[in-house]
Amino acid sequence: MTQVRDERSLGDLFGDLSRQLTTLIRQEIELARTEMTAKATSAGRDAAVIGAGGALAYGGALVLLGAAVLILIQLGLDAWLSALIVGIVAIAIGYVLIDRGRSRLSEVDMAPNRAIETAKDEAEWAKEQLK
Repeated sequence: MTQVRDERSLGDLFGDLSRQLTTLIRQEIELARTEMTAKATSAGRDAAVIGAGGALAYGGALVLLGAAVLILIQLGLDAWLSALIVGIVAIAIGYVLIDRGRSRLSEVDMAPNRAIETAKDEAEWAKEQLK
């Protein structure tokens, strides 16, 4: 087999390595930015679910007043009992929505894991190139 010799000087080789590492770092930053944007979008959706749950719970508090009057008039129940039933149902639904959004939000890992892993791999590659 014939060997191919690289006629570039050591300075040229280090210059090429420096340019390649700069390009690599820029690409890693772009990957991290893209990954963080995707995770932030997901977290925003989960926050919206929390907001919807909070709005429903607030609406439940308002329904308590109307339910007490309407049920008292229509069914002849005591005002406190009718308000209690409607209030418990509305608050329970609101709690379920808030809990779902909060649990999904806590599962979101905001670290750019793919970017970190590829940066580690590329750092290892750069070390190997310098040996």
